[in-house]
Amino acid sequence: MEIALSVQNLSKKFGDFTAVKEVSFDVEDGKFFSILGPSGCGKTTLLRTIAGFYEPSAGSIKIRDKDMSGVEPNKRPVNLVFQHLALFPMMNIFENIAFGLRRRGEASREIEKKVNDILERVGLPGFGNKKIDQISGGQKQRVAIARCLVLDPSVLLLDEPLGALDAKLREHMKVELKKLQAEVGTTFVYITHDQSEAMVMSDHVAVMNSGSFEQVGSPQELYHNPKSSFVAQFVGNNNRLPVKVHKDERGNFLARYLDGRDYLLEGEYDLSSGEDHDLFIRPEAIVINPPKESEVSNLMRCEVKAILFDGGNSRLLVIPEGTNEELLVALPQNKQYDNIRVKDKVEIGWNKAAAVCFKKVEFKIYDDV
Repeated sequence: MEIALSVQNLSKKFGDFTAVKEVSFDVEDGKFFSILGPSGCGKTTLLRTIAGFYEPSAGSIKIRDKDMSGVEPNKRPVNLVFQHLALFPMMNIFENIAFGLRRRGEASREIEKKVNDILERVGLPGFGNKKIDQISGGQKQRVAIARCLVLDPSVLLLDEPLGALDAKLREHMKVELKKLQAEVGTTFVYITHDQSEAMVMSDHVAVMNSGSFEQVGSPQELYHNPKSSFVAQFVGNNNRLPVKVHKDERGNFLARYLDGRDYLLEGEYDLSSGEDHDLFIRPEAIVINPPKESEVSNLMRCEVKAILFDGGNSRLLVIPEGTNEELLVALPQNKQYDNIRVKDKVEIGWNKAAAVCFKKVEFKIYDDV
């Protein structure tokens, strides 16, 4: 498949500070590619460098195999949708969408055809005469995207476009954006700090930290096979257990937790630079009171501290014996678990293949909310 956007060894410095460090990735034509990371990780700088607002300090950007070196932002085959949509309140929806076409000097008849066509495609037929203050937040979002799509960009860049919406509308617009991208077939490059947005909408996701990509893959790959401690923490919910990794006489790698017990690990570990590791187990990978015939590799005794009811997303908050740590355990909604109460003693377990373990790394994950 044709590559719509190719970024190779891209770096961007501001004085002595390096905001983007040797980032490389390709986006296939017609795909939805997201860059996911916390505030200050460099994702907006990267997007604006692709758009041409910043000159890269090193590396290359190609759009449909054309080198963008020295190409001004208004001459690049990309458009950028901002979080604050910058729609023109004095213009109706038709004129907002037609603005770029008029700047390009297109004929009125062609403008009318293109605007009406894109309104149809974004689900707003007949909205051309409405004022901006007459439509909802989600509809404004679609108008902003339509204004860019009508110019037929090779790549549409989206800078946290759902960030200004309330939580319920944001959930709705995640699905709408995914459907819209599939309908129009334009390549989307989307940046966000919200993992749910990235996971729901994207074909591929790059997880960014401190100016670099930690991992690039499908949402499923990032969720089930994180390649670093940062990705394990940032993508999805995870329990983080401080452990000491060691090897037994049979060659098995074990994680010794604060409760003094050893838990079986999968894979090989380099212990030459120390034993301190973090073990990550997702709440839904943990089984409550597993039956003896189950394939659970590791068992842990706990006390229930709280029951966090949230329908299908309900959790138990438990404290492992011999520790003051708290773990979250998914609580399936069936009668088998209806009689669990606070202060009950329960046994939890997980298969060794369901956990990942990495060298201990200290960092902060900031939140943009």
